[in-house]
Amino acid sequence: MKELSNDQFRIIDANINRLGEGLRVLEEFARMTLNDAVLMQKLKDMRHRTVETNAEMYKKLINSRDVVGDIGSDMNATGEKNEREPQGIIAANAKRAQESLRVLEEMGKIPALNLDSEKYRKARFELYTLEKELVARISRKDKLERIKGIYVIIDAAWLKGRKPADVAKQAIKGGASVIQLRCKECSHREFLDMAGDIQEVCREKGVLFIVNDSLEIALAVKADGLHAGQEDMPAGELKKLLPIDMILGYSARTMVVAKKAGKEGADYLGIGAMFATTTKKSAEVVGPERISKIKKVLDLPIVAIGGINKANITEVMEAGANAAAVISAVMGADDIEKATRELVNIIKGAKSG
Repeated sequence: MKELSNDQFRIIDANINRLGEGLRVLEEFARMTLNDAVLMQKLKDMRHRTVETNAEMYKKLINSRDVVGDIGSDMNATGEKNEREPQGIIAANAKRAQESLRVLEEMGKIPALNLDSEKYRKARFELYTLEKELVARISRKDKLERIKGIYVIIDAAWLKGRKPADVAKQAIKGGASVIQLRCKECSHREFLDMAGDIQEVCREKGVLFIVNDSLEIALAVKADGLHAGQEDMPAGELKKLLPIDMILGYSARTMVVAKKAGKEGADYLGIGAMFATTTKKSAEVVGPERISKIKKVLDLPIVAIGGINKANITEVMEAGANAAAVISAVMGADDIEKATRELVNIIKGAKSG
């Protein structure tokens, strides 16, 4: 059998090191950013399983190492940017680890090296799945952090001939952080067309888009989230049907419903009605104090809704709401941008207080 060259061990050493480094970065995101013990453990187990070597192999790898003579040691990775968002860092390190696994898989086909090629192949395919899960969870966390400020609900019944996409543009220009589409009396085709148009605007402007009630429409337009209520499917069932990066909001008037929704996987809660409202006259008024009570037992973003306007928005924000959902306060105005900006400024004023 042909004698093994020192260069072959250098290839293995370099790729085991790159693999361990890449997996450790992913592991730290699962641990520190997501606080996800299960995902962290999967990545940690993979790192130990694929990076550890026996004493004899370790000695050969160390002896083959030549950092000074490595022509790639002082070269920047081609095409890599120095500045990245978390998802970019995850993607880069997952790719680094996957490429290293492929190299080790191929090197394992050399019998004399005594490497388990199949082990690296299985790990590579497992990592494809773990990368997808990690990116999706990071994306969902980012979306939840953007549930704040003014949450404008575009109710089709309040359009009065205006185009939904135009209303969304004006609300976003006024400072809305989230846009939701409610379309109770629309046909499926109308709902889908409106949702598609608004989603396009929201993507362009970097604003969250939530679909009210319709799982089918939310999935069809790839919305950022779905908002449902007690009359709809239970939160736990909806969560099973949503992509892992799509957030779920759930309406709750009582503490019992709020706790149940939180336990079943709701990502944020819509609490109301805060005050008497013209958009849903039958809604039970629970008042801002309900927010404070729920906040004490649930660590979820809360969107206050129902009768919120310039005169009372400060009350719900001071009670602990992350965002205030409005319909008539914005949709009932002639100047949607101005109406939205006034509400945004009131919140800012209260915070700077």
